[in-house]
This record gives sequence, structure tokens and C-alpha cells, in this order.
Amino acid sequence: MPGEQTLAGRRVRLEPLDWLSHGEGLFAAVGGDVNAGLWTWMPVGPFHSPEALGDFLAEVRENEGWRTMVFRAQATGEILGMAAYMRIREAHGSAEIGCVAFSPKLKRTTKATEALALMAAHVFELGYRRYEWKCNSQNLASKRAAERFGFVFEGVFRNDMVTKGESRDTTWYSITDGEWPVVRAALGHWLADDNFANNGSQLRSLESFRAQ
Repeated sequence: MPGEQTLAGRRVRLEPLDWLSHGEGLFAAVGGDVNAGLWTWMPVGPFHSPEALGDFLAEVRENEGWRTMVFRAQATGEILGMAAYMRIREAHGSAEIGCVAFSPKLKRTTKATEALALMAAHVFELGYRRYEWKCNSQNLASKRAAERFGFVFEGVFRNDMVTKGESRDTTWYSITDGEWPVVRAALGHWLADDNFANNGSQLRSLESFRAQ
């Protein structure tokens, strides 16, 4: 079962959700009116109180088997966001990443990429065969993020669900165990210090390393 142990990187540390330890910081990072936009394309949220967010995460762990990971900055310990292992099917070696909520401090940073890389690596190190990413088909940012990371487009489930009063088509992506070594190697090259200029800008894109 993924999501039961801490995953440590150079820039971020991912911890299994413990509401007593993480609740206040997690709500500050992704909850409240100021962060309502993070939940626009998700079937859930926004969460306007710590109690609402905590109750939701407890419910989906109990009833849906989610394993939520909390992202902390390695240097400071500040909570920056979260994501969950979902639709975990141990018998089939398949799991999904979802409910990805990045605070403004985490979006479009090397920390964000490293956090997603740690979650993917954990699944494949456990012997899983398939890692899924799904999103609202109108969520262009999520689709770009999946493709940049190395997920492969599989198709669109039309009229997949009704969320927040609207019909949703869902776009499916995945990485298989056979594809993971190339994705992992590209991530390692992209995250290396020598891929960034003094001002922090990348010298080469993640896609370029994967193509090479």
C-alpha cells in the first residue's frame, strides 16, 4: 500500500497525513477563501474551514482508501500542499495520483516536480505496474502538467460524471512500469543542480531530457 511512509527528497519531504500535526498548516496552504481557486476543476472543495477539510480527508481515507501525502519544504518544514494516492488496486498493481493541491508558493517550482517524482517513484518501487492521472478535460493546466511530467494520454471518458452541477468529461493519462525508467532518468537530469542557471531558470526542459 503506497502512502504509508515518509518520502524524503532534497527539496521537499512528503509525510502521510496526520491531521493533528498537519491540519493547521495544510489548511493555511490550500484552504480558505484565498485558495478557493485551487479547487475549481476538482470534484471537491473549496474548503472554507479547517474542520471541513479535515472531515473530508478523514472520510475519503475511510471510505475510498485514499492515502494523502502532505508536502513540506525540506529546509524550513513549511507545509506547501498535498496530493493523494487514490484508486489503489493492489491486486492489479495500479494506483492513481489525485487531489493535487499546490499552494501558490509551490506552483511551478522545482519542489513541485520533485514532490510528484517522489510519489511516482514510491509506487514503482513497491512493484506497481501502472500509475494514473485523471483530470477534468477542461483543465488545461492539469493536462499540461501530466504531459510535461511524462504521463501518456489514453483517452477521454465523455460524460464521465456530474461535478458541481456540470457535466464533466475526464481525460486519462498513465505511466507504466515499462515507461518509468525513462521518465525517472529524465526527472533526475532535470532536477540536477547543473540544469539551473544562477537565477533559478532551467537550462533544459524536462521534455528534452525524456526525448534524449
